Amino acid sequence: METIKRFLDDEGKIKIWPKKKELKIEILKYLSTKFEYDKNYVEKEVNVIIEKWHTFNDFFLLRRGMIDYKFLCRTRDGSNYWRNREE
Repeated sequence: METIKRFLDDEGKIKIWPKKKELKIEILKYLSTKFEYDKNYVEKEVNVIIEKWHTFNDFFLLRRGMIDYKFLCRTRDGSNYWRNREE
């Protein structure tokens, strides 16, 4: 958490998207902790959670990143999302 602290505001919201890949991954890992294990989400719910935890208005970037790095999984058709236990 210390490595990403400067990218978060006082409420723990992501305020800046880092340039370095390693930091991006840490930010995505942090964001994934806002999702519960063993719970399915629809895309709209995922977007609401992401929107709540960042301030730069790009939920698509964050959602796609969490999927790409396997912090979140989704069905092929994108109808269900869930937090990956293996990450």
